[in-house]
Amino acid sequence: MADDEAVAAAAEDPPVASSRSVDLAVSVLILGLAILLGWDSWRIGAGWASDGPQAGYFPFYLSVLMGAASLYGIAATLRARHAEAGAFVTRAQFERVMKVFVPTLVYCLLIQYLGLYVASFLLIAGFMWWVGGIAAWKSLLTSLVFTVVMFVTFEIAFNVIMPKGPLEAAFGF
Repeated sequence: MADDEAVAAAAEDPPVASSRSVDLAVSVLILGLAILLGWDSWRIGAGWASDGPQAGYFPFYLSVLMGAASLYGIAATLRARHAEAGAFVTRAQFERVMKVFVPTLVYCLLIQYLGLYVASFLLIAGFMWWVGGIAAWKSLLTSLVFTVVMFVTFEIAFNVIMPKGPLEAAFGF
């Protein structure tokens, strides 16, 4: 019964992007990367010198292969324009991905300003409470324990210097 409801809900969920458009976009991005890598390899030397291949020789030919593969992908996608283009991602799936991606992106930015430990504390507590639906006090306690264990492991046991923020500086760490 639950499977039937999930199938019905998925059928009603509008797609955000079709598989065809994503295939085409990825192939174009890979072609752009191949052109950039090929140009840079040519710039540093993609030929054969008296003592062997120059620094860009192998990367240049790999970029040519990558560009050819992306051109094939573009052609195949455009040729199959009448084929059934299923949904690559639906709105509900996209929302779930963004629910994880956006806080992770913010976490990466916060590490620069708050340090690894404070940013990790906020990320873990936030995920447990918001995504996991766990009680706030459990989320905060688990996040605190994990952050302290991470601090002791990296800073004390292994003597690895991690990015610190103003809170660690205030405590003299």
